[in-house]
Amino acid sequence: MWILFAFGSALFAGLTSILAKCGIRKTDSTVATAIRTIVVLIFSWLMVFVVGSQGTIPAIGGRTLLFLVLSGLATGASWLCYFKALQLGDVNKVVPIDKSSTVLTIILAAIFLQEGVSLPKGIGVVLIAVGTFLMIEKKQSSGETKSATWLWYALGSAVFASLTAILGKIGISGIESNLGTAIRTAVVLVMSWVMVFVTGRQGELKAIPKNELGFICLSGLATGGSWLCYYRALQDGPASVVVPIDKLSILVTVLFSYLVFHEKLTKKSALGLAGIVAGTLLMLF
Repeated sequence: MWILFAFGSALFAGLTSILAKCGIRKTDSTVATAIRTIVVLIFSWLMVFVVGSQGTIPAIGGRTLLFLVLSGLATGASWLCYFKALQLGDVNKVVPIDKSSTVLTIILAAIFLQEGVSLPKGIGVVLIAVGTFLMIEKKQSSGETKSATWLWYALGSAVFASLTAILGKIGISGIESNLGTAIRTAVVLVMSWVMVFVTGRQGELKAIPKNELGFICLSGLATGGSWLCYYRALQDGPASVVVPIDKLSILVTVLFSYLVFHEKLTKKSALGLAGIVAGTLLMLF
């Protein structure tokens, strides 16, 4: 059953990228992240009460709570980097780099979680790395910013995303997954709003276009769905398999980026995408 949740996570994550991109055309990415976190928080706590796990809160151990908080901080940092990268660069470039966190996650899972790396997984890591490089090198679109700042934000997103997976895996080992997700989201909420006020962006809240606000909220719902599926899958399945499946969201993202933003893939980047998908599928063996 966990594998179905992993694929569900991929579907919602792919939709999140597109909806978020639509919501940050004029809205500052930090402000958008803070707003959508509110939606995710409400969604995640509703699920806690739906499954009835709120009664287990007093039983949460100190170690579990610590890793949930650390996972939440890593998630917040990943989000802030990711949506800033989306605002500055093409979806087709940002998403592949973010998904390359799979490689680092597998390495960290082998070191800290003692999850073995088979020959197929090793080959998969190489294919994902090569595929990511090919997609980064794709031909620039006419509307892309000339600055490479988006690249550093995308790389930061990937690093923090890999830490999120490992810390989250440890944190939810002794807690119901929906409750763990809700606690982590509360940490992300605090972190994101602190960043809004630290950067002095709170004055922009009143100027957010209504249509962008709608897309930001929808991206929050999609993120909530992705998280609930993702951490339910992590609770029962190995991180070295769940994470790669989740990264298949790139297929959904690429499809909708073409339909919505008319971002086309060159032959080189299409080859890179094929490499990422093939490498991800090898992780299942």
